Amino acid sequence: MKHFTSFTPPRTREGHNHSPGCRQHPLDDGLACGCLLPSGKSSGYLFRLVLPLLSGALFLIPIVATGGDSLFPTSRTDLNPKDQKRVESVTRATTDFSKPEQFELMAGGGATTKASVNGNIFSHFSANITFEEEQEFKLGNALFTKLWVSSPSSTQASDGLGPLFNARACQSCHLKDGRGHPPEGGADATSMFLRLARPARTDEERAVIADYRKLNFPDAVYGEQLQDLAVPGLQAEGRLQIAYQDLPVKLADGEVVTLRKPSYSVADLGFGPMEGDVTLSPRVAPPMIGMGLIQAIHEADLLANADPDDTDGDGISGKAALVRDHKSGELKIGRFGFKAQNASIRDQSSSAFAGDIGISTPDDPFDHGDCRKAQIDCLALPTGVQPRLGPVEAPDPVLPLVTFYSENLAVPARRDIGDAGVLKGKQLFYQAGCASCHMPKFVTSRDAGNKAHAFQLIWPYSDFLLHDMGEGLADGQHVGVANGQEWRTQPLWGIGLTQTVNGHTFFLHDGRARNLTEAILWHGGEAEKARDAFA
Repeated sequence: MKHFTSFTPPRTREGHNHSPGCRQHPLDDGLACGCLLPSGKSSGYLFRLVLPLLSGALFLIPIVATGGDSLFPTSRTDLNPKDQKRVESVTRATTDFSKPEQFELMAGGGATTKASVNGNIFSHFSANITFEEEQEFKLGNALFTKLWVSSPSSTQASDGLGPLFNARACQSCHLKDGRGHPPEGGADATSMFLRLARPARTDEERAVIADYRKLNFPDAVYGEQLQDLAVPGLQAEGRLQIAYQDLPVKLADGEVVTLRKPSYSVADLGFGPMEGDVTLSPRVAPPMIGMGLIQAIHEADLLANADPDDTDGDGISGKAALVRDHKSGELKIGRFGFKAQNASIRDQSSSAFAGDIGISTPDDPFDHGDCRKAQIDCLALPTGVQPRLGPVEAPDPVLPLVTFYSENLAVPARRDIGDAGVLKGKQLFYQAGCASCHMPKFVTSRDAGNKAHAFQLIWPYSDFLLHDMGEGLADGQHVGVANGQEWRTQPLWGIGLTQTVNGHTFFLHDGRARNLTEAILWHGGEAEKARDAFA
């Protein structure tokens, strides 16, 4: 079995129940969601009521090297034949909807939290980490909630904010480690921002993208995202504006659902106009739970579900994102972000420090954040680098601790798994084809970096691939192999707890959907058939 090793290019800016030490293997109880099933209604009506499982935009290319050699393993290299049979058996799609599946209660395997359901349910640590790891988690939590300040400051280990930024802390966007929302009623856009990008213009730029050294190109003045906040004495880049158009949709039973179609613009641009071919792509912060388990899914299992040419003719053509590790430059499969633009939680975290808060880390060592050459006043401001602490504003162990915290936010246990309405909804979910992209379960790799995540049966309800979701959800922005209509399939675990944790039910990449019904009705492209079965 060949494994791919790539060259290492330089990274450029452009472009709670707890049992200490307990390590359950995957065959130990997982899922997420449910509601009541009324009688005497059509199957579509029932589906809409019992299936709050289909929520974000679906979202990944068979990865083949010259001559047909696989860049990644095409089979599980971590399993012996006995384990392989066990994994195949436990992950086989169910056909019995009369009762819960074995181990379905424990959505995150042995890492699942059985803590009481309240507003902090997304903030518990994995139930199977050690006592020493608990301390690491708590330190990471302190840094995740830390409010950074501008430089210079007497709190020298906390300065370096911006100078341009979207939030002062990770927790400001990932509220209670949950889901962000679009600004409503004049509120600010703290947990939402605009991604800025333009396509390649020259053969040289196209070659850079083809080699995965960049995913796209930033605006020359405003960079990779719009920062709507700035430190004192500096003007912010602009202000996100959203206008909604009502779109009534009549369902098969006569019910009318009004969708809201957003359009985005920027007011009060602080540094002149943007380039003409720059696209605006809105993003709300996604929930943080289960990320370490997603990272532990074996590459072969992700690729097994990819079918970019739809060779089986089922209308589903998921493809894997291929990206480079920020630090090593190694080619990996993208798993995180709405366009699967990051392969690891560390990469996702360093990008957020740099772009959202304007804090440099060893992996993104740009002390002025997303400031560009044209933003002279921004580049002239002091940074938070303290030579006695290190060469960046957040030197180690800041990034490793925040990464560990993010890896170990536990998935809550499923609720009501034996309820008749939940079981009926699950059956309709399968019958409609939702499970073709929202894959119910995986068994993670035995070789996972964190043993708490190794060989766990998990129920994320995602294939973590890119799918064409149609024009309705398109942002027109290419991100690596993802075109303007393609999105990563969002995991659905914990989705029924959004109201409990965050006090709202805004879904999809930009929060346009105000409930799960609207989220499902926005599905198009490869998901059109499943959407129509629901409607």
